[in-house]
Amino acid sequence: MLRFNRAIARPNIVGNRAYSIISVHRDSKSDNQDLPFEFNSENIKRAEAIIAKYPPQYKKGACMPLLDLGQRQLGFTSISVMNYVAKMLDMPPMRVYEVATFYTMFNRAPMGKYNIQVCTTTPCQLCGSDGVMQAIQDHLKIKPGQTTKDNLFTLQEVECLGACVNAPMLAVNDDYHEDLTPEKTVEILKTLQEGKELTKIGPVSGRESCEPYSGAKVLLGEEPTDIRKFTRSDL
Repeated sequence: MLRFNRAIARPNIVGNRAYSIISVHRDSKSDNQDLPFEFNSENIKRAEAIIAKYPPQYKKGACMPLLDLGQRQLGFTSISVMNYVAKMLDMPPMRVYEVATFYTMFNRAPMGKYNIQVCTTTPCQLCGSDGVMQAIQDHLKIKPGQTTKDNLFTLQEVECLGACVNAPMLAVNDDYHEDLTPEKTVEILKTLQEGKELTKIGPVSGRESCEPYSGAKVLLGEEPTDIRKFTRSDL
């Protein structure tokens, strides 16, 4: 068992919410040091291009992008991925473990095909994220931190994803879906369960971006103001 630099993972209760972070490695059939890992030919080229951005003595700065690259290839950040990155960057493995267990973007357990991250920070909660979360749990029959039996979905409750103006929202892998309602959320899940791709990302309310629901108020196509009318001619 490899002990990382953080507290032992266990469910943490905040109010009525539970979450867990894997901070102590325990070997499993899908995650142990005997399972080989190396970048495929395409990702080797990407890794070399990433490392080339750093001076040789500072190539450890590539740790995070290489871990992300490994996670995208394997599906999660396994102990083998971390050891491989450590060897590639001439870093002590513990330094890589510290990074992988600190940032929640690195998933330390096998994930479903679709990683559903629901934001429940204050702006989203005020706009109905509790209803969105409940709709997902009721439809998929899983709780945050769990994966469906068909390995299609993993559900996570996360902190601010930076789309507060279009709250409530969730992320499906790298794509944001915003202005959600419980009904729209279930529609998204059903589309993915049917094997279809989500053709539209962003707001589901009809907005194109984060413009007011009542319509645009500025940049409406009028002639721009002639600034010379308001400034001295010699400026």
